[in-house]
Amino acid sequence: MSRGRMDDWLRALLVVRPTDGSIPDGLRITAHGSRCLICRGSRMLCGKTTCPVALRFSSLVNVGALGIDTKMEGNSPPEVFIGRFGYPKVLIGPMVPPMMEDTSLLAAPQLWFGKSIDEIVKMRSQLVRGKYLVDITSPSSGLDRISEMVQELGLSSSPTDSELEFLRRPVSTITLSDHFEPFGPSAPLRSFNLGNLKMARPFERAFYDVDLKARDAVINSYEVGMDVSSIQRALSVGAFGLGKRRKFVPTRWSITAVDSIISQRLMEGVRRNPLINEHLVYECDNLDNRYVVLMTPQRWCYEWIEAWWPKTAWNPDPMISIMGDHEGFEGRTIYASIGGCYYAVRLAVAEKLSAMGRQAGVVALREAYPGYIVPVGVWINRESVRMALSREPRRFDSLSEALKHISSRMQIPLGRWIGTSALLRDALCQRRLREFLRERAS
Repeated sequence: MSRGRMDDWLRALLVVRPTDGSIPDGLRITAHGSRCLICRGSRMLCGKTTCPVALRFSSLVNVGALGIDTKMEGNSPPEVFIGRFGYPKVLIGPMVPPMMEDTSLLAAPQLWFGKSIDEIVKMRSQLVRGKYLVDITSPSSGLDRISEMVQELGLSSSPTDSELEFLRRPVSTITLSDHFEPFGPSAPLRSFNLGNLKMARPFERAFYDVDLKARDAVINSYEVGMDVSSIQRALSVGAFGLGKRRKFVPTRWSITAVDSIISQRLMEGVRRNPLINEHLVYECDNLDNRYVVLMTPQRWCYEWIEAWWPKTAWNPDPMISIMGDHEGFEGRTIYASIGGCYYAVRLAVAEKLSAMGRQAGVVALREAYPGYIVPVGVWINRESVRMALSREPRRFDSLSEALKHISSRMQIPLGRWIGTSALLRDALCQRRLREFLRERAS
């Protein structure tokens, strides 16, 4: 480690105390992410049968009765939901609001940036979920009528007239998750019918090509301009893949799978691109979250770190909770410890570098403040970072200058970010070969 090349102020940051003047009085930062942040209601690490944090969400959201009986008509955006509990036997079904106007916005998270949490929850709580139990291998072994209708709806390119009959009246609740978008009441399906629908041409080709692998179908659809949310929906209804191996994919898994597949494909090209020649810092705020993305002139590497204030969606603890994960030039082979948000942000970053025709090391940071009281899905990270990267960046000649700017924009002390970040520690503490050769030459 070459200490002499590091500014005094940066050296001091490496031993900074957990809190300083930039953190509100009385708050401390945990050394690692809290158990709730790691779990996010999906692994039940606390041992309880029901997530207590998720129960708190429901108490914060008022969902009025939609006046739905056992029969309902509406215009699906289109939207479907494939559950994961009980896998390989899971609940599938359409999501339909009791209205006949244009509902496409309800299933287009790429258009939600700038909307408030109240607007998003109110909008999505109108979606009524029908539930129908199937084996996940149904698409490869033959579909009954309800399963066939759900699959067709998942491939529709526009809102579709839908008729649902339930076994009982839908329960007036709302489901909130950090993995998928909110939705409203649900009930078991007795029957389900669709009006005329139009299938997007790329999905139609992939659906009828039973020799096309699911990964290739996802990439082909993305490369011809299909939006990520519609690709995720098509994958989840078992429309992609080799004919005998097709299956329903739980919605939360399909979201992460698509983000991962597309970003991996983009990274293949990014790794061959020349390096950027300066340090870039991008930024945006959304739903009381601050996002900052640092790009440095080095070979592809990537890191995503989140810091959650107390009383935010996934931090019931009295301390700020911070955690992250990273990968080097070759990528990663195991699932990121921080969950699907890692892959959502990686997709946004890979898209930007691909469009730039450049390669870089990337550290993306998020501070979630107390106003972010309920989770609205992983889309918030993908779309917020996309928005940040669409703006003009701040440009710096050195990493020290870029970090000074970042320290002025984040509430958590920079030393804590550095202490959590494997890539920043490496950039600051490891002497590069080119620097050694430069010194020898001089």
